Amino acid sequence: MVDLQGQYKKLKSEIDAAVHLTLDSSQYINGQQVSTFENKLAKFIDANHVIGCANGTDALQIALMALDLKPGDEVIVPSFTYVATAEVIALLGLTPIMVDADYDTFNIDITALKKSITPNTKAIIPVHLFGQACAMAELLAIAKDNNLFIIEDNAQSIGADYSDDKTKIKTGLIGDIGTTSFYPSKNLGAYGDGGALTTNDDKLAEKIRRIANHGQNKKYHHSMVGVNSRLDSIQAGILSVKLDHLETFNQKRYDLAQFYNIELASIKEIIIPKEDKNSTHVYHQYTLKVLNNKRDDLKTYLQSYDIPSMIYYPIPLYKQEAYRRNNENVFHPVTEQLCKEVLSLPMHPDMREDQRNYIVQKVKEFFEY
Repeated sequence: MVDLQGQYKKLKSEIDAAVHLTLDSSQYINGQQVSTFENKLAKFIDANHVIGCANGTDALQIALMALDLKPGDEVIVPSFTYVATAEVIALLGLTPIMVDADYDTFNIDITALKKSITPNTKAIIPVHLFGQACAMAELLAIAKDNNLFIIEDNAQSIGADYSDDKTKIKTGLIGDIGTTSFYPSKNLGAYGDGGALTTNDDKLAEKIRRIANHGQNKKYHHSMVGVNSRLDSIQAGILSVKLDHLETFNQKRYDLAQFYNIELASIKEIIIPKEDKNSTHVYHQYTLKVLNNKRDDLKTYLQSYDIPSMIYYPIPLYKQEAYRRNNENVFHPVTEQLCKEVLSLPMHPDMREDQRNYIVQKVKEFFEY
């Protein structure tokens, strides 16, 4: 699905130098490499504050902790997403309220979201899924009308731009707090775990830094309950190198997606991804919808020719065993349909022409096209 080894070979001299810079300095925790990367990422997305942390799941948890939510408070999340989005809500004693997805964009459905707001609702976590932004203008209006916080889960869409009639802004800076993951397969991926939070709110930023550092802003003075969540200095150095190439990587992903689109658009039994008019698409995943119950057969067929593919995601969140007890009567028709239809093809910036041609050839062969 990705070619991390090929990417490393292309960037080897830069990455090796960054790793040795940390080794030579012996600043392994919160060293200069971390602050350098935070500043570079802040400049890239035009943020006032970027705070590194250990991983994307920690970023979501720290964001919720910074908003002083209380046990029982409800947080709205999409039911079609990775489990981490709901996991941290439950972990903090909050109540995840899952809503359906939009069939065209895979992102959270605005109409369903509006119907799910109650007096206990305190926040929304929209997930910018697969590489493009949610309908943030509508979400901001809903949040304002109902006095709700917005935490953007930007793990899959770093570098994407959201635009409306007035503004253009990077995802992760539209709500109160943005969170992201640097898991190795992400568009901006480390060679291990890593994450970050983004905000333009000075007070929230100071609080986030305290929470991520055991609740302290002065050594051995703990003003609040916090966690231990730090971005590793070696990973920060690697990320600094890769950040310099992110726009090029994202453009190559986009170009590959357009190749897939041209080659596969005429196959009647698949639906190619729809690009929202208000968002650029950085194609963390290239996700088809395969119709007429042929998804699993196509996956098996591709695997027989050594072509990987993935199902993101096969089970709605509310049907996962960990969350089923509190969602026994929940049924989201679009999420259920997507879980049966979605299939993601290999997507990375280092794919060769012969590889991409081979993939579409085998997809066409399966449909006898």
